[in-house]
Amino acid sequence: MNTPLPSGVVPQITQAAAVLTGGGVVGYPSETVWGLAAHPASPQGLTALFTLKGRDPAKPVQVSCLDAARARPLTRTPEVVDALAGLWPGPLTLVLPASDACPPPLAPGGWVGLRVPDHPVASALLAACGGLLATTSLNPAGLPAARTHAEAEGYGLGIFLLPDGGVPARGEASTVVRVGPEGGLKVLREGALPVAEVRARLEGRRP
Repeated sequence: MNTPLPSGVVPQITQAAAVLTGGGVVGYPSETVWGLAAHPASPQGLTALFTLKGRDPAKPVQVSCLDAARARPLTRTPEVVDALAGLWPGPLTLVLPASDACPPPLAPGGWVGLRVPDHPVASALLAACGGLLATTSLNPAGLPAARTHAEAEGYGLGIFLLPDGGVPARGEASTVVRVGPEGGLKVLREGALPVAEVRARLEGRRP
């Protein structure tokens, strides 16, 4: 997308980063739907994220990454990241075997979900926090994901909410695919990115 970040949002990014490093949770826009973020190095923040969401800790959240380079060390199959990196930033979540570098709370069952969002506010927040955040959609479990700032505010979660900077979410969740160690692809959720594009990229990397 490469949309510049409005200057008026910069101080709020700084505030949000302080909230995250202090163990809090932040609501932020992405190009798909609104998200909740916690700092992956903060046990307090991760606990708060699951509590606010009403989510079973055994059910994973994803790791949002500033770019593919930040995603590669978190998986034992970085070659899959390389093959599909051309689809990032964008509405694609890759569920891959986690490496030892991935914090265990983000990889229940040995799998980690990785995504590089395509939104200037989300990218700025990631840059301010070291390039990685634990994230999930902004909604209590069982309810629809927020698509606008008003909907995010309406859930009343009592968190720091960033503005969208004039770039609204499109309202359609990311496509989620799992790729195993042998390269087999399983579609976990069809979303904004056509699965055919993912398959084509994967087939292109195979001998």
